[in-house]
Amino acid sequence: MLLTRTKNTLQLSGLLTSLLTVFLLNSTVKAATVASWGFDSNRNYLNFTTDEEVQPEVKLLDNSSRLAIYLPGVTLGYPQASQRVGSVITKVQIQQFNAYTTRILITLAPGYAFDSSQVNLQEDSPKHWSLQLPRPVREGVMIPVQPPESRPIIIPVQPPRVSTGSNTTKFDLAPPSFTNSNLFAGVVPLNLPMKALEPHIKALMSRYSFLKTGMFFLDLDTGNYLNIRGDRVFPAASTIKLPILVAFFQDLDAGRVSLQEKLTMRRDLVTNGSGVLQYERVGKKFTAWETVYKMITISDNTATNMIIDRLGGAAKLNQRFRSWGLKNTVIHHLLADLRGTNTTSSEDMAQVLALVVNNKLVSPQSREQVLYILRHTTVHSLLPAGLGKGATIANKTGDIGFLIGDAGFITMPNGKNYLAAIFVRRPYNDTRGRDFIRQVSHLVYDYLSQPNPVASDTESGSAQLTHTR
Repeated sequence: MLLTRTKNTLQLSGLLTSLLTVFLLNSTVKAATVASWGFDSNRNYLNFTTDEEVQPEVKLLDNSSRLAIYLPGVTLGYPQASQRVGSVITKVQIQQFNAYTTRILITLAPGYAFDSSQVNLQEDSPKHWSLQLPRPVREGVMIPVQPPESRPIIIPVQPPRVSTGSNTTKFDLAPPSFTNSNLFAGVVPLNLPMKALEPHIKALMSRYSFLKTGMFFLDLDTGNYLNIRGDRVFPAASTIKLPILVAFFQDLDAGRVSLQEKLTMRRDLVTNGSGVLQYERVGKKFTAWETVYKMITISDNTATNMIIDRLGGAAKLNQRFRSWGLKNTVIHHLLADLRGTNTTSSEDMAQVLALVVNNKLVSPQSREQVLYILRHTTVHSLLPAGLGKGATIANKTGDIGFLIGDAGFITMPNGKNYLAAIFVRRPYNDTRGRDFIRQVSHLVYDYLSQPNPVASDTESGSAQLTHTR
């Protein structure tokens, strides 16, 4: 079996890893969950994302007729899920293998086996992995089979360099997101973490301990920030429409699209969920402006698919997102992505907004159009619900039942500007997740409303992005 990392290749001959190594590795992996997973039956391609860095273990079972991917330290958090595939690759399922391990299992029909030399596991990042399966081989064809006494192979992942303080953990983040340790997104000077605010946020998190959250807030005037698991990967839901909107206006600036051109609503782009275009006649044409406006303001899923298609598809957009320095923002499927396979993080959403408001991705004219559209969204129950009178917000929310999120650019009555991004995993449709976001928003707003909010009692020095765990 050939296991491929981004830069390093490991051969199956290393399978005889000791049980002690497995035990020690499992004992150091942090608790994590599967943020998303999906199997493309047309390409025999599996991808999965976790909200923490993990080290998968891969093993062939039952004479190579089943392939298992073990995720130590990962809890699934929901019942076993299965996807029926076809007549040869019959099923892909994800399950809680034991109390500390999640397993993804790919099963072949009787009489078929995997050629172990052709299975490739690719580390796209320590939180996102993809597996390209080869064409299954019929029984009787000579293929190398994993010996029954062998152990799962451990794929080593280089952890980030960590230095711990009294209450926080500082991660040495690599480019491209933070090319300068004093800059966020390469444009906003970082100053100090908002230490005085953190205890209030953490107390709130303790009261809502059944929620899983990540958040990032940045005062654009002072550079002070609040970062509590801002790098945690979540299903993007409809917040994925924010970077798509920015990409559209990038192409408008470049002359590749126009606001008045007509887009056809093809049958393959029509989907359910939020929006009204799904009820229109297939083949009807809409201007690009009308389409992109509905994509954001009423979060129209069909309009989103039409814009993704017009901009060249998900792969090209993902490449664009990477060029902006986004680490976790990926489109895996068209909308409506109710399983949550499309991913992002609070830091990524804040980074998009930071680049836009600083005229780094689009022209000043397009910047104003982007903010105009974002200020006319119709859902105000998350970040906007915690703002004071006279504040304005340009934001995009997301909601797929088990996940809600919001990202926005806020202007306060006193003229202060700040960025906000927050995601929450919750019990399905539990309104307490919405209440939590509203209260966090209110705490941050009140804190920044002070004439001189105290960020930290430590010396500034050379600011590092601090992730509070």
